[in-house]
Amino acid sequence: MDRRQFLVSGSAAALALPFLASCAAGPLAAPAVSSAGAAGGMGDAALGKLFESIFQEQVRSDPYLATYTGLDKDALAGLKSQLDIRPYPAAREEDIAQTNRFIASLEAVDPAKLSTAMALNREVVIWDLQTSNVGPERFNVGNPQSPYLISQQDGAYFSVPDFLNSAHTIETLADAEAYLSRLSQFATVLDHETAEQQRQASRGFLAPGWSLDLALGQLRDLRKPAAGTSNMVTSLATRAAAKNLSGDWAARATAIVGRQIYPALDRQIAALVALRPTTRPGDGVWRVPGGEEIYAAALKEATTTNYSPDEIHALGLQQVADITAELDKILRAAGHTKGSVGERLTELNKSPEQLYPNTDEGRAALLVSLNKGMADMAGRLPKAFNNPPNDPLEIRRVPPEIEAGASNGYYRPASLDGSRPAIYFINLKSTGDWPKYSLPALTYHEGNPGHHLQNSVTQGSAEIPMLRRIAFYSAYGEGWALYAEQVADELGAYQGIERAGYLQSFLFRAERLVVDTGLNHKRWTREQAIDHMVAATGFARSRVQREVERYCASPGQACSYKIGHIAWVRARAKAQQALGSAFDVRDFHEILKEGAMPLTIFERRVDERIRAKLGTI
Repeated sequence: MDRRQFLVSGSAAALALPFLASCAAGPLAAPAVSSAGAAGGMGDAALGKLFESIFQEQVRSDPYLATYTGLDKDALAGLKSQLDIRPYPAAREEDIAQTNRFIASLEAVDPAKLSTAMALNREVVIWDLQTSNVGPERFNVGNPQSPYLISQQDGAYFSVPDFLNSAHTIETLADAEAYLSRLSQFATVLDHETAEQQRQASRGFLAPGWSLDLALGQLRDLRKPAAGTSNMVTSLATRAAAKNLSGDWAARATAIVGRQIYPALDRQIAALVALRPTTRPGDGVWRVPGGEEIYAAALKEATTTNYSPDEIHALGLQQVADITAELDKILRAAGHTKGSVGERLTELNKSPEQLYPNTDEGRAALLVSLNKGMADMAGRLPKAFNNPPNDPLEIRRVPPEIEAGASNGYYRPASLDGSRPAIYFINLKSTGDWPKYSLPALTYHEGNPGHHLQNSVTQGSAEIPMLRRIAFYSAYGEGWALYAEQVADELGAYQGIERAGYLQSFLFRAERLVVDTGLNHKRWTREQAIDHMVAATGFARSRVQREVERYCASPGQACSYKIGHIAWVRARAKAQQALGSAFDVRDFHEILKEGAMPLTIFERRVDERIRAKLGTI
């Protein structure tokens, strides 16, 4: 379960389941952001307690959240032995009621009695909570961006084994016992999910046929090994042995996998095989009942704006044209002159000097290069950030058993207690998907100064409640990560043809605006979308196919990147124009300390910070 699955919108419901001028005049910050003040701060303490109460209730009611945040210990240690085994209809009703109760309690707080910082916190959390109920209340689905319960990238078969392997820590005998407890409950989770998928299918909510075929292939791959050699067994046995924990962990896990989990997987496979002929034709979300309304809600949630699908499609086409023109200049300067930009990029992608061998040794060498890139970036960060954090980051390959359906790269935040580091995952199903010139941009996106830096700043901020430290808004967070690729360019991090990789990354995200709206609004086919993206970006067809299939299963989310990037660039340009020689990009980046927020609120906060800065110079 990666960041984009676990925190798909940044909403509370998701939680219940992320230029170089100098200035001596001080940072671009609004003094009112401080919780100090006269009458305006009278309600801050009470609201702070309410935020903490809501957060604690969310943790107590969600064992996944407890483990992801590293809070499944001490008084909450019992949560480490649990999965959420509630039947889906009951869980949905309970979660809706809980969220509405949280909303009511926050709306009862008078914002006039709050400091600017706490009023902002209240506004953002209420937006979260209200948005989180849109999917379950309006559409009877978990989230508009995830309309299908089971697909090539959704489902317990996909998320729970990865959760147990990479989020559930093994340090003590109690941790190992807790793993076994969760492993046993996995069968119940699968059966509840199977029943809910059958119910949703009767409503017309069943993934496209090719998506079900991919999911079935991955389910069978999970089911295929002898129980004793399953990754669900070896994950526990290997880690317990590394900690010298006595006990026959392999045998006990094998019994659970063989007697409980494999039969539940068989039942889910049989159910999907029976449902497969009933799925509706088409690829985009328009194919389901109320699909147009669901897509509009998904776009609103993913981009945190009110852009229509047609507006986003037109914006994407213009962005693709502009970036293609810039790429043309770079490629010509490097001697690549024949054919369209997409064709030249395709040839560059196939160049033997750009490819790592598609072997375990080649994959290892690729990972070494990513770590070198992160080490180099660490020395550049102080030019663009005040006291940049230095939190550890691991770079790992996506587990091979889920790589066929997983996204190409993603970031998972560290636990709040520091017991588990942040992880940047890269999908190495084929090293041919990753020509060398393209890798730096991805690393700066997922690591520093991208997701990892932004998340580290947010988690370390004392100005925002825990509810907001762990929230993720795709438009803000993915927009920042794409903007971070631009900051890396300004820091001189790209060498030679790597700048083409950086602009190709921008082109890719601009093309997403075109393709996501094409699939889900204009009713393009999957093949039409793949052809369009390959021609525009020059990416390998296999990589593009996984991307396009992701947009079908997660409508709207892919639009958040470029929409968010545009907002960050626009906000910085506005600050630079208003402040002139007083502008310092390091101080502009201090806004990260205010935490992630919807873009509409973010752009207002930039305006407020500019006015505050102008009042001091």
